[in-house]
Amino acid sequence: MRYKNLVLVTFMMALVVSQLENCKVFGASHYDHSHKNTTTKILQSSGFIQRKDTHFFLNGKPYYFNGFNAYWLMNIASDPSTNSKVTIALQEASQHGLNVARTWAFHDGGYNALQISPGSYNENVFKGLDFVISAAGENGIRLILTLVNNWKDDGGKTQYVQWARERGQLVKSENDFFTHPVIKQYYKNHVKTVLTRKNTVTGLAYKDDPTIFAWELMNEPRSRSIDKGKSIQDWVKEMAVYVKSIDRNHLLEVGLEGFYGESTPQKKQFNPSYESEGTDFISNNQFPEIDFTTIHLYSDQWLAHANETTKDVFINKWVEAHVEDSNDVLRKPILISEFGKSSKSSGYNLIKRNIYFEKLYNFIFNSASKGGACAGGLFWQLLSPGMDNFRDGYEVIFQESPSTANIIAQQSKKMSNLK
Repeated sequence: MRYKNLVLVTFMMALVVSQLENCKVFGASHYDHSHKNTTTKILQSSGFIQRKDTHFFLNGKPYYFNGFNAYWLMNIASDPSTNSKVTIALQEASQHGLNVARTWAFHDGGYNALQISPGSYNENVFKGLDFVISAAGENGIRLILTLVNNWKDDGGKTQYVQWARERGQLVKSENDFFTHPVIKQYYKNHVKTVLTRKNTVTGLAYKDDPTIFAWELMNEPRSRSIDKGKSIQDWVKEMAVYVKSIDRNHLLEVGLEGFYGESTPQKKQFNPSYESEGTDFISNNQFPEIDFTTIHLYSDQWLAHANETTKDVFINKWVEAHVEDSNDVLRKPILISEFGKSSKSSGYNLIKRNIYFEKLYNFIFNSASKGGACAGGLFWQLLSPGMDNFRDGYEVIFQESPSTANIIAQQSKKMSNLK
């Protein structure tokens, strides 16, 4: 999902909510780690999520997910005047049975960046990510951590290319992110820094922390180069091997939206347009180092001018095709790792959003309950109350939408009851 840039938003948020500092849920500042909830220790001792064929397992038992996206966690956690928002979001998510969150482990360049320049990091922001991981563990929530963005929001491949140019490298376009040796080394250095980071709260290296469910190579990789997807295919192979050379504990996925590519041209008919955006759902996911597949789903955005019937047909075919291919071709689990319905889309109302959530949740549950490959879904995006500057139309705020909150909680219960 493309979202508004945090360059000014974080600063504005700090001003807006600074008066809340004295009424935090736990009352402690970001740097007070004297209290550690026993849930954290339980989650850490429970072991890593593992994958065998088309299923996730925990301690030998099948494991299913119901989750959410909250890309903003690290940045908000790094400011003591706003980190209560992180605590509130994770507490409320846990109360609704959500057990996985997807969030950013990057912020490249710009205001309040994690990576200020190649290899140079803001320790305060890194402590924000430490806090997020610890707080997630306290609330029984596992994390998918994304390592870079395809989009320019929070830096992404645009910032990596700019860094290379500033250092005298000949870079023709943003597509060179996937092929230029210097840029690829910048990315590898970031991967190593994050995976080997020792959490200042828990004392665990990230690569040794079971609170982390999986690493994601990139949020929604795309390339408009003329090499028919070769650059992304080669990049995924190289980076997947590199991640696993550092961390064999955690699972790994690419971050794909799900576009079919050159390896299965007959399946391009399922794409929202015939373009594959340089990715290939089948071939990108076939590497043994990639443990599970993902798709995103934004029918209102991708088919903006289509009627509701056309969108419904697309949704059905999109989900069914990818679940089938994950099950029969790739033999790996699949997560619908982003989906949502925007209040800014034409004809939106809360009832339509609830129907949309129920539709996708039924797809997921029906697959999982029959032993299929689909193991969960993560809606975009969860916000805490008072985060008006982060509203993008897709936001779910439990207090504002109790009917949606109830649908989410019911799905959590159904998924958790699967054996």
